[in-house]
Amino acid sequence: MNAGTAKALLVSLRPRQWTKNLLLFAGLVFSQSAAELPSIVRATLGCLVFCLLSGAVYLFNDCVDAPHDRRHPLKRHRPIAAGRLPVAVAKRWALGLALAALAASWLLGVGFGATASAFVVLNLGYSLGLKRFVILDVVGIAVSFVLRAVASVEVLRPVQGAVPLSPWLILCTFLLALFLGFAKRRAEFVQEESANHAARPSLRHYGRRLLDVLVLSSFASTLMAYVLYTLADGTVAQFGTTRLVFTAPFVAAGLGRYLVLVFKDDRGSRPHEILLTDPAIQVAVLGWITCVCLIIGLHR
Repeated sequence: MNAGTAKALLVSLRPRQWTKNLLLFAGLVFSQSAAELPSIVRATLGCLVFCLLSGAVYLFNDCVDAPHDRRHPLKRHRPIAAGRLPVAVAKRWALGLALAALAASWLLGVGFGATASAFVVLNLGYSLGLKRFVILDVVGIAVSFVLRAVASVEVLRPVQGAVPLSPWLILCTFLLALFLGFAKRRAEFVQEESANHAARPSLRHYGRRLLDVLVLSSFASTLMAYVLYTLADGTVAQFGTTRLVFTAPFVAAGLGRYLVLVFKDDRGSRPHEILLTDPAIQVAVLGWITCVCLIIGLHR
């Protein structure tokens, strides 16, 4: 493989989007094992497995979408659509990375392997057809985040035993992913509408008013669900305190800032870029992590 093809392959793996897989460290925090080396190692390995799986999924998705991407003003510059990475090479790497990562996932535990396998099946279904259906396209993305949250617990099970996974936390993850997904669809709709470009299949069934309602309702639902999670009996019993509710302002600040970027600046099409570049959201995330660790640590 020459240098140009290798660079195109790396770009197609979309490493900047691997920030989504930081959710694999959630189990460390909520199992109160963030200072235990065996758990840290397993969470790190789990994150790496999902990064490889994500890269394989992106490669496969770009192969499927290449004909459509070539007609898109921005996506036509993607390596596969632009012809810098041959489809045959991309498919071989996608298959190789997926098989290697799945093999590693089963070595990390049966539960983790099953969750990783479900993640691959879901994303294959998304690439091959689910993304064409209105609402279901975003639901599919949200479920993939839920699987990451489940995987963050399953990867710790061999060393931590039965790690509790609150239904409220699953619900919060799902709703947050819905919020980000609908915000992304709104930004894509606005961009393609202003460019007078043929939208992706599912966008043909959305409208700006519907997307505005979906974004705002998922924003409110996410914030409410998180507050209820911090005050739920199971959460209080697990951590011995109701003070997790004091982390809610950081969640509200982060979601609110993102809402401003979506509606004022039409910047919702790349959530991972906003996380990497927006100081206000970075401060909110770091503040939330610090506050959670302090509260949980003080009540061990």
